[in-house]
Amino acid sequence: MKILVANLGSTSFKYRLLDMADESQLARGEIERIGSPASRCFVEIGNVQKEHELQVPDHAEAVRQCLARLTDPEFGCLDDTSEVSAIALKAVHGGRVTGVQRVTSEVLRAMEQMIPVAPAHNPAYIGAMRQLSEQLPEIPLVAAFETDFHQTVPDRNCYFAVPYEWAEGGLIRRFGFHGASHRYIATRTAELLGRDDLRIISCHLGGSSSLCAIRDGRSVATSMGFSAQSGLPQNNRVGDFDPFALPLVMEQTGKSLPEVLDVLASQSGLLGLSGVSGDLRDIDQAARAGNPRARLALDVFAASTRHYLGAYLVELGGADVIVFTGGIGENRPEFRAAVCEDLDELGIVLDPDANAAARGTRGEAKISADASRIQIWVVPTNEELIVARQAAQLLEG
Repeated sequence: MKILVANLGSTSFKYRLLDMADESQLARGEIERIGSPASRCFVEIGNVQKEHELQVPDHAEAVRQCLARLTDPEFGCLDDTSEVSAIALKAVHGGRVTGVQRVTSEVLRAMEQMIPVAPAHNPAYIGAMRQLSEQLPEIPLVAAFETDFHQTVPDRNCYFAVPYEWAEGGLIRRFGFHGASHRYIATRTAELLGRDDLRIISCHLGGSSSLCAIRDGRSVATSMGFSAQSGLPQNNRVGDFDPFALPLVMEQTGKSLPEVLDVLASQSGLLGLSGVSGDLRDIDQAARAGNPRARLALDVFAASTRHYLGAYLVELGGADVIVFTGGIGENRPEFRAAVCEDLDELGIVLDPDANAAARGTRGEAKISADASRIQIWVVPTNEELIVARQAAQLLEG
């Protein structure tokens, strides 16, 4: 069984083709600037890479171009598109609809209902799913929702202190996201340590960030809540925020509620604090040059990460391993050091040399000192593999 895993942006299409017989990657690629006069198309099959430009008006055409490269007689790895068992997509928010689903009109309606909650994600996925369903009906579409991994979170960690009827309506609760990444960390860490009874704190830190407390391979708490705008500060999304500040912000800025929410969802987070960028690399460079707002953004991000780390040490009654993953977690040793600073009394001690040497491009690495009671690891995530596994399981019944 071969699964094409798609990662959709509003103007981009990234993909991996996986052979589930041995979970090997047959190909990967991306198409950028969809809808512009000249779209950039990249594909890698084996050790051969090709890049070119052509006009790609929409996501359906992007998939056609992808399949054309994969079935190219001289370059491709497929004899025919019928070898693709499904296109699997990492969907974000379906509200009451979660888990792994065949894409149907009911699934799309559930995602549409949550557009106000996931304005940066759901519209692009809904539009692309509709196009693919209509124009490529011969290939099944599978949506693996980010909320799925967190269905095991106990009620005490997913209820807000709002009128009980709101939660019982099925929507006002802590959903949690980054499920594919946290599921991969749970699975892979168990393999690395040879145990399935671990207490893991998974730190997915990147443009979008969240922490997850995992016991025996199951999520028991996570930092993101009702929306992906909550929890830690994101690159341009606010993170945790007191809703009673909204009337005052509206009065002071003259903005309407939708306008204020748009600012919180697109102009806040690390970007809003630093005034420099939402990219931690740019912020770190500015902080080193003496920019106080950039330094503030780094400090707030680290403090928020430490806040949830401490909460999950209490939730789990300690931890066996802390795992850093995601673009920042895998590649920024100085930020990992800031998160773990002065936590020796809690049994968290970094090995400075191992930490400095560990970056995602170098693979998995243990970065804790011998004296550390809690192991600390860097493990590059593989969300595509998790989504492909989930799609294969669904198709196999």
